[in-house]
Formats: sequence, C-alpha cells, structure tokens
Amino acid sequence: MADDASTMPLLLGTAASFVVINLVLRRRTGSFKRDACNNSFAGTLTGSFNLLANKDSVLSRDGVKSSIEGYERLFAGARKNVGATSHDASIKTREKEYKTMVNSFYDLVTDFYEWGWGQCFHFAPRWVGETFVESIKRAEYYLALRAGLTADKKAIDVGCGVGGPMRNIQQFTGADITGVTINDYQVRVGNQYCAQKGIADKCRLIQGDFQKLPSLFDDEVFDVAYAIEATCHSPDRVACFSGVNGLLKKGGIFVGYEWIVLPERGFDSKNPDHVRIKEGIEVGNGLPTLATSAEIVKSLEDSGFEVLESFDANQNVNSKHEIPWYQTLQGSFSPRGFRMTRLGRMCTHMLVTILETLRIAPKGSIRVSSLLNATALDLVEGGEKELFTPSFFFMARKK
Repeated sequence: MADDASTMPLLLGTAASFVVINLVLRRRTGSFKRDACNNSFAGTLTGSFNLLANKDSVLSRDGVKSSIEGYERLFAGARKNVGATSHDASIKTREKEYKTMVNSFYDLVTDFYEWGWGQCFHFAPRWVGETFVESIKRAEYYLALRAGLTADKKAIDVGCGVGGPMRNIQQFTGADITGVTINDYQVRVGNQYCAQKGIADKCRLIQGDFQKLPSLFDDEVFDVAYAIEATCHSPDRVACFSGVNGLLKKGGIFVGYEWIVLPERGFDSKNPDHVRIKEGIEVGNGLPTLATSAEIVKSLEDSGFEVLESFDANQNVNSKHEIPWYQTLQGSFSPRGFRMTRLGRMCTHMLVTILETLRIAPKGSIRVSSLLNATALDLVEGGEKELFTPSFFFMARKK
C-alpha cells in the first residue's frame, strides 16, 4: 500500500504533464481542423485539446470571462435562492436582453455542445436497440416527413445552431434549406460544414434574429418551416411565430419540437423543488422562461396558424421499449459515452480547472464548465420526475 501511495502522485504528475505538453504543442501547431462528416471534437482527451486549439473561436482569452460574467448577471440569484429568477422583473430583464443573452450563451457553449453532443444540438425519443445518432436523425426525418418536405420545396430552419439537423434533412429530402441563427460564430462554423459536404448550393446559414424574420426575407417565400428545440429561447413566441407565418406560402406547414414544463404530469409552479429544477434548466440553457404545452399551442394560434397536431414525443419515456431521452446525459462507460457520465464531467471539469490555473485555458472556462455540468443534472432530474420534456411536437398550418 505504501508503494502504491507513493506511486500515485508520480502517475498523476506524469498524466498532467502529458496533457499540458500535448495542449501546448497543439495550440502552437494549430492542428485543429473541422470535419463535417465526423465529430470535430471527438474523443474525451483529444476533444479537450481541440476545444483549446480552435482558431475559429470568436472569443478572445479575456472575452470568455467577461461574457460569462455578463450572462450570469441575467440570472442573478440562480441556484442560490429558489424563485430568484422566476419573478416578473427577472424574466422581463432576460426578455429585454434576449439577443445579448442568447448570443453570449452560444459564443460560450457552441464548441462545448459540439464536443459533447455532435453537430445536432437537440434531444430525441429513442427506441431500445437504436443508437444515439440514429435517434437524433429519426427525430429530424420525422419533422421532414410530417411537413411533406421534398426536393422541389424550400424550407427555413428557425434557430439552426451549427446546422447539423439542416444538413441531415437536406441530404434526406433534397430540399433547399436556409437556416437562421442569431450567433455569427455558428454561421461561420455551419457554412464550413455545408461546403465540406458539397451541399452549399442547397443548404446555407445566415445570421439573423428569429424575432425579426420579416426583416430578413420577403413574404411567402418558403413552403415549410421547422424549429428544433430553438424557440424556447424566444422572449415573445407570438412575435416569433407570426414572423414564421409571414414567410410561409398560404397553407404552408410549420413543425417543431419545443422545451416545456409538464403541469399535466405533475409540474407545480408553487412547489419549490419543481421551481428549482425549472430555474436550473433555464439558467443553464439561456432561456427567458419555460412555457407549457397550452401556452405553445395558444401562441401558434395567435400567430395565424391552425394547430393540426401536438403531443409530447417523450410521452412513453418509461416504456420498456424506449430509452429515456435524458439517459445520454447520464452517459456510459464507453470511449465516447464516458465524457457524459457524472464522473466524466467531473474529470473534464478538473482538467479545465487545471488548464485555467496554468493559464492555458482562458479565464472563465471553469465557470462555463460549472454551468453546463449543473444544468445536465437539472435536465436529468426534470426528465426522471417527468416535470419537463425537450420534445413537445407541434404541426401547424398557415391559414
């Protein structure tokens, strides 16, 4: 035991030295290259290297710290005092500062998301025997099929991220798709991927605010619109959905998945524990406030849509035939899955802490890592207690 104890610090020191040396070498050689066909941040350790060697990042070394500080101010009191971010004044502040909040959030987390999740920033219902990637694509293809999207049609992706779903849907349907995201960094990354896949003529991202879609396009230019777990960021869904309505041709279809709380399954806005989980999800994902299914449907109707169908795609989450949507956040002890386990997230956070202390990672990286680790726990707890779903499906038609 004494020999083991004396060897352990040496092993840890050697491992830490290996990490630091590789990080420095990679940063100096600029070895990071984006890959549209694979995860650009693949591998728990090499992915960490690439996060730091990423020359595409829009944030300077000092920019990370100032950006996370500004973001945290919009959620003052979050995770310290239950209810602190649920009162009207707090929500209205985030609604007012929506553009800054969401843009700052995605400047900070886009590469972390891609490292941990891939190019498609969303959840999905999953059958037993189905891989994570298969479930993600199936959820996307389902929207395309329900909307009747084909090669002769034009579609808009409302809140497209780096465009992972858009590229999958384009290759599946042959349609012409334009994605809109508020974040310029995501536009640059996504268009690189479209070019690498040889579909830039049929699939492109533009920078814009989905609250102001009429300023970006002429009226009635799209056959189909879809939104995948994106309009939960909206400070005013009627304004957002009305903009979508104006871009669609008469009879055009709007489909999507929304993040919602589930009072029909037990969520109680007066229960402090439920509020704690809801607020944790909001602060960790840049959301003004989570809506209910009834509020989503009403917003669509008030925006000039006829709601044809709506349901929680995760309604059978406890079926023996399904894998819970949140299980991926719990991870597995596999080369790819380990990073999403609680232990894996702790190891990553420890690595980020060491690198920031050594001034290799930018100041503020620890706080970003802490934010994402905490919200993973909130999402899992919200899913296990069926207080929350990220996959409220809706299908609506322009009147």
